[in-house]
Amino acid sequence: MAPLPSVVVRHAPALAVLPGFLASLPARLPPLLSLLHTSPGAITPAEAARAQAFSPAEAPAEPKPVPLAKLKGSFSGSTSVSYLEELEERFHRDPSSVDRTWQAFFRSLDQGVSGEAMAEALGAFEKGRPGKSPFSAAAISTQTVQESMRLLLLIRAYQVLGHFAADLDPLGISGHAHPPELDPAFWGFKETDLDREFFVGNWNQAGFLAEGRPTRTLREMLTRLQETYCGNIGYEYMHIPERDKCNWIRERIETIDQVQFTRAQKLHMLDRLTWSGMFETFLDNKYGVAERFGLEGGESLIPGVKAAVDTAADLGVQSIVIGMPHRGRLNVLANVVRKPMAQIFGEFAGKPPSAHEGVYTGTGDINYHLGTSSDRVTSRGSRVHLSLLSNPSHLEAINPVVLGKTRAKQYYSDDHERLKNMAILLHGDGAFSGQGIAWKSDVVVDLVCYRKLGHNEIDEPMFTQPLMYKKIKAKKHSHEMYAERLLAEGVVTEGEVCAIRDSIRSRLDEAFVAGWDYEAAFDSSLTSHWHGFMSPAQVSRIRNTGVPGDLLRTVGHAITALPEGFTPHRQIKKVYEQRRSMVDSGEGVDWALAEALAFATLLSEGNHVRLSGQDVERGTFSHRHAVLHDQHDGAKYVPLNHVFPGQKENSFTICNSSLSEFGVLGFELGYSYESPNSLVLWEGQFGDFANGAQVVFDQFLSSGEARWRRQSGLVCLLPHGYDGQGPEHSSARLERFLQMSDENPYEMPHHDEAQWFTGGHLGTQIQRANWQVVNCTTPANYYHVLRRQVHRQFRKPLIVMSPKYLLRHQQCKSPLNEFDDQPDDANIVGVRFKRVIMDDTGPQPKDRGPRPPIEPDVKRVVFCSGKVFYDLHAERAKQGKEGQVAIVRVEQLAPFPFDLVCREIRRYPNAQLLWCQEEPMNMGAYLHVQPRFDTCLREEGRPMMVGRMPYAGRPPSAATATGFGQVHAREQAQLINDALNVQYAYP
Repeated sequence: MAPLPSVVVRHAPALAVLPGFLASLPARLPPLLSLLHTSPGAITPAEAARAQAFSPAEAPAEPKPVPLAKLKGSFSGSTSVSYLEELEERFHRDPSSVDRTWQAFFRSLDQGVSGEAMAEALGAFEKGRPGKSPFSAAAISTQTVQESMRLLLLIRAYQVLGHFAADLDPLGISGHAHPPELDPAFWGFKETDLDREFFVGNWNQAGFLAEGRPTRTLREMLTRLQETYCGNIGYEYMHIPERDKCNWIRERIETIDQVQFTRAQKLHMLDRLTWSGMFETFLDNKYGVAERFGLEGGESLIPGVKAAVDTAADLGVQSIVIGMPHRGRLNVLANVVRKPMAQIFGEFAGKPPSAHEGVYTGTGDINYHLGTSSDRVTSRGSRVHLSLLSNPSHLEAINPVVLGKTRAKQYYSDDHERLKNMAILLHGDGAFSGQGIAWKSDVVVDLVCYRKLGHNEIDEPMFTQPLMYKKIKAKKHSHEMYAERLLAEGVVTEGEVCAIRDSIRSRLDEAFVAGWDYEAAFDSSLTSHWHGFMSPAQVSRIRNTGVPGDLLRTVGHAITALPEGFTPHRQIKKVYEQRRSMVDSGEGVDWALAEALAFATLLSEGNHVRLSGQDVERGTFSHRHAVLHDQHDGAKYVPLNHVFPGQKENSFTICNSSLSEFGVLGFELGYSYESPNSLVLWEGQFGDFANGAQVVFDQFLSSGEARWRRQSGLVCLLPHGYDGQGPEHSSARLERFLQMSDENPYEMPHHDEAQWFTGGHLGTQIQRANWQVVNCTTPANYYHVLRRQVHRQFRKPLIVMSPKYLLRHQQCKSPLNEFDDQPDDANIVGVRFKRVIMDDTGPQPKDRGPRPPIEPDVKRVVFCSGKVFYDLHAERAKQGKEGQVAIVRVEQLAPFPFDLVCREIRRYPNAQLLWCQEEPMNMGAYLHVQPRFDTCLREEGRPMMVGRMPYAGRPPSAATATGFGQVHAREQAQLINDALNVQYAYP
């Protein structure tokens, strides 16, 4: 048994421990003595003298123990005190010069353990309680509540703030100070506490606190925390509110076992890192003056992303959608997504693809904006589909698009747990924090790197960052540094490193030569869902959008029925009863029911329908009521998910969104990219707020097909109309969407009148347009334009100036027979969306042929679009001008219905044409339609009377509308009267 040390003091303040320790000895003496080796006799003066003359060099390996009882008996003697002081001095000079038990005793003494605590712990040790050292137990027994709290706060400080002290700067120039909370002194701990054992317990927390070791030294805990949180990887996760997620992370990072890579794994990483670095060097050598936004300084991104892809595939992920800015895109395309390098090199020449019949090339885009997709087999044999989406220079705009496409993949693959399809988003740090549409992410990896060549390869970064770029110029390539490390470890040989580099260089050279004549496949970035769909260079047949009357009534009954036992709000119950009456009577179908019938019939045909936006479930104007809430138990019921028995779960999806037009519109655009067999809609709360998503409209929706050959059938519902609600609730900025239409206003499309009645006379007019803009005035026409989105062999975005005032307008109703498949016009084949609606006065029914009978008595034809028609119609009846003034509605503004406008010009040969709108002159459709009407008049040999289209509407304005109700009413009355006044001509 090791000898029991007595108390030796060196400094006077420490004498305070002696009385308590000695006072406790009588009660503890029997068990204490049983622990001791006995030594004959007490300490004599001679022995004390020899002890004082003792030198460390002469010390025996194990000093003789001294019985505590004999020390106690003569403690007041000066020789005993001198001996103990000398023994303590030996310990502080060289701890190994004294017995191990003395060492533990002196350490406990230095750490402030009281004499009473040591005696108490020795008694517990003798009675066989804790199996730890009695001195450790004594030290822990003196641990105060305050120390326990401070210790836990220190541990938490590392978990919360440790990443601020991580060694992440590859250039070593950041110079930021570490948080003071990571210093033990901040919490009151001293240097002498480092080797003191503390009780930290076993908490309901993963990581090293759950290792079953409730006591540890402070030094051990600090070492573990610093190794975990302050190395070359920092972890920031304590903000996560779910305990399970935090524990999941802690369990993997607060581990004593370091990850060990095999030789094969290290060689694999070296190969990937070398590919990343040498690809950039090759591009720099071949295209030194071309902008490519290279990855130099961040080459480790490639092996990192590839490792993430490999791991995800091994865990069962089948598809990964990637979004990223242009920096490093070419490297990711080549080395991760496996876009043929020959194609990448060929794109540097800027040569457009060869034109072939039936092939649409569009305008194209620069190579560091482009995307691709491929199937990839991982290093462990798993297969995964990778898609890197094309992206403009608006860096963060792609993020919601990627998430939307991923969500669509989850729907179409029945990935209910959302474990088979995932997204990877790459950001630049400035864009990530500045543009603000990075949605919730499961994991964020902040790869700290640098740019070797500045913003692009032509910039000179030394202009503004001379010190930083001196450091950068001295840096070796990452793959060179890693190769040197592996050589130093003896993992690889020089020959193996050279072989990797020679192989990569050879394959790059081969791809470079092949790039001179490389031709990419047309649909290399499209999914299988899109096979068979037509490009703008191919002719798609016209499909009718009416459905049999029996089907209309069947789905109408299904979507107006409520389940037994369901208690809706009494007003909602009345709404649904009115809708059922509309179906049964076949009369008075309003806007909300027309929309529901469009959705229901598409669902019954096996299509997916999805609608999102702000307050879309109820409808901003409380008109839709697509999601019902039981007034007793709050249960939800969605009638459109019960159109027919066996309907696929969530085939109709409707969800209220956050107030982020930018993010939500981008999400729905990405959703629409995945499959054409769906109707995907986004509704703005008011059309005025759509400009919050202007980047998506400009960079993706209006130009995506031309730039990247990606079709989308996304529908945007933008409430629009002048109701006296002021400048923030009146205008969806119709003029902006028309301005972005790519149609030539001075070129009359070719029309084959032989196919007029089938609709085939239009050729590819709509297919060649970048999108469609409509302003419907009847529920039936709205129904048909929605169904038209799906019933065609191509996809185009649809912008709808949807109504507000008309949702409950008594005249804005349609009979049910306008929804069916039986045409009510002579010679017309099928029922379709009406791009122009003829005047409803004069000879009836109107001839819809290309050259109708003339109506010579009409003096004015007012062309208009949208809600203003109903004001014009009512005022014309009031003034009794039905025979003098015809009102023609242009329901589709883009592509412009040249053919039908020409027909109406032929119908009214003696009439002056006028455009009427509610918007100010510099807004709305006036500036869009004016040159197109001129083209139609020239086609018909009727030049404009005053050189431009007469106009009735509000004068030019900076704001979209007045905020004064009386001014609004006065303006509205004036523009209606001007339009109906056959003597009026302005400008």
